[in-house]
Amino acid sequence: MRGDPMQASSKISAPLSHTHHRNIAMLPAFFPASLIAAKRDHHELTDEEIGFFIQGFATGSIPDYQMSAMSMAIYLNGMTPREIATLTSEMLCSGTQLAWPNDGIPRVDKHSTGGIGDKTSLILAPLLAECGVQNPMLSGRGLGATGGTLDKLEAIPGFRTNLSLDEITRLTQSIGCVITGASAELAPADRKLYALRDVTATVPSIPLITGSIMSKKLAESLDALVLDVKFGSGAFMKTREQATQLAHSLVNTGKRMGVRTTALLTDMNQPLGRMCGNAVEVLESIDILKGGGPNDVRLLTIELCAELLISAGIDQTLEDARRRCETLLDNGAAFERYCRMVKAQGGDPEAALLIAPGSDLVVDQDGIVSSIDTEALGLAIIALGGGRKKMGDPIDHSVGLEMLVRLGDRVQKGTPLVRIFSNSPEQVTSAIRDAIQIRDTGITPELIVERFA
Repeated sequence: MRGDPMQASSKISAPLSHTHHRNIAMLPAFFPASLIAAKRDHHELTDEEIGFFIQGFATGSIPDYQMSAMSMAIYLNGMTPREIATLTSEMLCSGTQLAWPNDGIPRVDKHSTGGIGDKTSLILAPLLAECGVQNPMLSGRGLGATGGTLDKLEAIPGFRTNLSLDEITRLTQSIGCVITGASAELAPADRKLYALRDVTATVPSIPLITGSIMSKKLAESLDALVLDVKFGSGAFMKTREQATQLAHSLVNTGKRMGVRTTALLTDMNQPLGRMCGNAVEVLESIDILKGGGPNDVRLLTIELCAELLISAGIDQTLEDARRRCETLLDNGAAFERYCRMVKAQGGDPEAALLIAPGSDLVVDQDGIVSSIDTEALGLAIIALGGGRKKMGDPIDHSVGLEMLVRLGDRVQKGTPLVRIFSNSPEQVTSAIRDAIQIRDTGITPELIVERFA
């Protein structure tokens, strides 16, 4: 007979040394089907049971079909905060973790749940390095309608996003930051589980999303982490309530595993900044690194950086941290650090990026920009070739969109709405026009709506 879930142990193991997956033979033996049934019937799994299941899946002794059944049981019945933290810890322990010298330098990072025009990583990594902390940023490619940081950076000729573990640690220590893809040695259980979730309709599960995000980030052996949890038409979480639940889960899990963790809840009911695509977003990021660029991207990047500077003990107040960030953007120091990072990863920061010809889509009526189907804009970029319709598709880095209006703007017939960078813009004009609604009234949303710590 299973114990009372409320009496379950809250103790979890969270080693952050440079280790490989633990030996499955060291774990107690359980029957996988009985554990699936327990979660199916709303019971709480113990740390040992979760460890047995995840390590068994990682090493192949538990087959995909049983992991699929467990994922669906978790999707349907959820997990307690302790279970989620243990799930994350076991996924983390399935592989290697980065190792750092005991030199007193904080290692920090940011994770965004994804959106359209979200280019803060390109600015944040060098800005953090210039502030005196190190940022081993492991990023991803486009997922669904959302763009990927690695795809954007690969618009820079020669830029490498496949650094080895040794390169990640060496360049992080010498340059202060890297932005690269996650090595296969880091959290391999998540790599296997994510592929399975994608084909078993279990992606939108807060426990599984938390385990996936946090196991990869904590494999960086961080001192502090900030999360940009987005909601709205261009985000994975469509409602503020869903995003709030995820933010609480992520922050709670990070804290349970000994990492100072905060989160910002941000609005993604319109693109972040003006540029959406790959090369065009790199150019906008450079503008911000030189002290210019759209106010919303600059504001959000500074807030994310300030959160990490407080968590890392670099600054005592958010006001001091913000001033530090503003100075380093305005005086060009962050841009110089960006150039060093690009060169260190094989890219040419002075290379002219190829941008497709631009053509403007204009408003066909008077009114106010009342709503934007931001996800539809991301899908339009994919249709232009700026994202993948299936794995392995090549990307046209030159295409994209420039948003010429924002929510709440009053427009007149003939006002330019969007500039489309493409040799064949006509294939997306109707979809983009349908995505932007012009009405008699509209609101201007607040970008950062809540902070979690």
